[in-house]
Amino acid sequence: MGRRDLLLVQVDQAYERLRRRLDGLGEDEYFWEPVKGCWTIHRDETGRWVTDYAFPDPVPAPVTTIGWRFVHIADCKVMYHEYAFGARRLTFPDLVPPATVRGALERLDEGQRLLRSDLVGLEADQLDQPRLTNWGEEWPAWRIFWAMIDHDLHHGAEIGCLRDLYRASGVKDAAATRREIRAGQRLKV
Repeated sequence: MGRRDLLLVQVDQAYERLRRRLDGLGEDEYFWEPVKGCWTIHRDETGRWVTDYAFPDPVPAPVTTIGWRFVHIADCKVMYHEYAFGARRLTFPDLVPPATVRGALERLDEGQRLLRSDLVGLEADQLDQPRLTNWGEEWPAWRIFWAMIDHDLHHGAEIGCLRDLYRASGVKDAAATRREIRAGQRLKV
């Protein structure tokens, strides 16, 4: 089995594991803030959906919600494709965070489809050719996919842990839907 095929196996396995961790995710979990000061997705004062973010990251970085991590994974897939194999036009602020689990799943699946298609389209000798990252650094193509495999496994494990904490917390009345969250409001536990 060649390097590309090995990467494909890992890309598929990591993604399948991530998707299993997202099975049955509800809107209440998507927005749940396990501690005060979480980074999340929410409406800003203008009513636009935004993702909490700072550059550079504060040290220590805030705890992030399931929704934040979920959107982060999906957006990174889109951005890695965009700069390594696409038009190189999008920026993170262009990607309005999905306000629902369904919307986030659609973005995640589309990002995965794009990256997997990019990998399938490469010949073995193209794996070492430089590709651009969204921050301007060049990496060999194989490293783009290796980073996404690691990313799915890392954040998928975090989401799994947060989902366990959510279930163990006994939160039953913290359900939130996009209709209940008004501009500038956050779900409090």
